[in-house]
Amino acid sequence: MLCSDIIKILEEHSPLEYASSWDNVGLLIGDKKNPIHKIHIALDATDEVIEEAIQQNADMLLTHHPLIFQGMKKVVANDFIGRRIIRLIQSNINYYAMHTNFDIKGMADLAIDYLGIEKEDILEITYQSEQNVEGFGRVGHLSKTVSLKECCSLVKEKFQIDSVKVFGDLEKKVNKIAISPGSGKSMIPHALEKKADVLITGDIDHHDGIDAVARGLSIIDAGHYGIEYIFIPYMKKYLEQNLTDNVTVTCARIQNPFQII
Repeated sequence: MLCSDIIKILEEHSPLEYASSWDNVGLLIGDKKNPIHKIHIALDATDEVIEEAIQQNADMLLTHHPLIFQGMKKVVANDFIGRRIIRLIQSNINYYAMHTNFDIKGMADLAIDYLGIEKEDILEITYQSEQNVEGFGRVGHLSKTVSLKECCSLVKEKFQIDSVKVFGDLEKKVNKIAISPGSGKSMIPHALEKKADVLITGDIDHHDGIDAVARGLSIIDAGHYGIEYIFIPYMKKYLEQNLTDNVTVTCARIQNPFQII
């Protein structure tokens, strides 16, 4: 298949129009006319991931987070992003990123499905047309009321993570859940507006956490990677269901980028 054919499949799932204006998504490196035989999927285009893609003889790398995010005036080897760009180009690997367009058309619904919660509402509406309304995060109810501690155990079990950071009384009863994979402190006002009992997200700092609790919202910080890594197996399955037989898909190893000692 040509790269352009694969892009069409990706954008049928998560159209570029859903991406935030500040984001950088789509084909970031390469040529749409290049033939693609193997796609490697990861959350981030790190040095290790790029070397994996090269070892796998991949000719396309697909990630959630974009490698090229801010403006660049030069691409040089002594800059870590420049080094990665050069490595991809030298290896003739096309590079495509699905970020906030996938957050809106994919990640949020996928995350709430992992928890077995029936979606009730969108957490923050960011896109409206005559046909549909879309946005970041989801809000829904658990099948039964549980303690915040039990909710933490559910998150750890469903997302297969070792630990979570919690703000709030562990004995507090929770039922209405807001979830926003990734960096979610900007979702706190929206979770409060939706009258959620707890927000499940990542990258919550000290002040945002304790301030949320003071306003009646508990927070389970499952980590940025802890929830968003689900992009990798999901996109592998999606591509394998939609690609022709002559394209194979490989995945980066699931591994948290940091360790807790």
